[in-house]
Amino acid sequence: MNLLEQQLHYPLGDVLPEPGTTLEVAPGVRWIRMSLPFALNHINLWLLRDEMDGPDGPVQGWTIVDCCISRDESKAQWEAIFATQLQGLPILRVIVTHMHPDHIGLAHWLCERWQAPLWISATDYNVARLSTQSTTGFGGESAARFFASHGLTDPDSIEKIRARTNYYPSLVPDVPRSFHRLMDGYTVRIGGRDWTCISGYGHAPEHIALHCAELNILIGGDMMLPRISTNVSVYDVEPESNALTQFLDSIDKFSALDADTLTLPSHGKPFKGLHKRIEQLHDHHRDRLAEVMEACQRKPCHAADILPIMFKRPLDLHQTTFAMGEAVAHLHALWYGGQLRRTLDGDGIYRFSAV
Repeated sequence: MNLLEQQLHYPLGDVLPEPGTTLEVAPGVRWIRMSLPFALNHINLWLLRDEMDGPDGPVQGWTIVDCCISRDESKAQWEAIFATQLQGLPILRVIVTHMHPDHIGLAHWLCERWQAPLWISATDYNVARLSTQSTTGFGGESAARFFASHGLTDPDSIEKIRARTNYYPSLVPDVPRSFHRLMDGYTVRIGGRDWTCISGYGHAPEHIALHCAELNILIGGDMMLPRISTNVSVYDVEPESNALTQFLDSIDKFSALDADTLTLPSHGKPFKGLHKRIEQLHDHHRDRLAEVMEACQRKPCHAADILPIMFKRPLDLHQTTFAMGEAVAHLHALWYGGQLRRTLDGDGIYRFSAV
């Protein structure tokens, strides 16, 4: 554990669900942990005991929350769970917190496999559907131009980004053709309990977390992680966005929840200490903003100048694109806050300097 993690409480300790199994974290709430072939090597998914109306009366079953990326290994893990963990009951619906590949990648397969509806925010549904059919935001010519305009001018890197036209569709080959819309404040009745939707911005277009007051549980998705700060980036599809300010405003919504709420994150382990974690995330980004501000006071900086200041470790190209988005997000927060001015110089690169 790092020092920040030590300030949180992990009720389950180091216990993790084995591959192909589930672990009960609360009555009717089961934890699934699936592997990912990335530096962030796992995702947490959730099974909620449920009941829905059918043509002949109530139907018992399960709701899935988040899906993993589309690949054979993930499907095999799901099949093992279906065979051993469902108590002979069907999947009744699939809830997706947001449109990133590790959360929605297998939604189409799961919904078809069980003839179950997809529940998701309208914004993330439509962005996901668009992204399966284009290079929007994840590679291609537009992304290459965007990163170049923020100082990533290495020809080899730019060419690789330009050629990365199939990144999202390779992980999310399709999405269901219809969905049920989730919105901030909307209540979903799952297994006889009310779960309230809490929208979040900055990490995804319209991320939906789920809170059950009766169980004192928050399914936080990627908005509330215990060990790392979730990626908060500006992309070419919304090049003027103020993603970091949106993210920090969003996590403040969780302050209204009970301090002893059991938070179920998409990465890491279930934890208590929600209010402390909100404070930690604000402190983390406040420190990063101070570092960025100091650099821009010394000289005008573009986002690529900021990378070694914000990220002390070596980055591969995949990590660099995420880091560039984060650097732009921090520069934009200071720019929108009136502390930095932005200029588009003759070389076509945006630079930021202290006001």
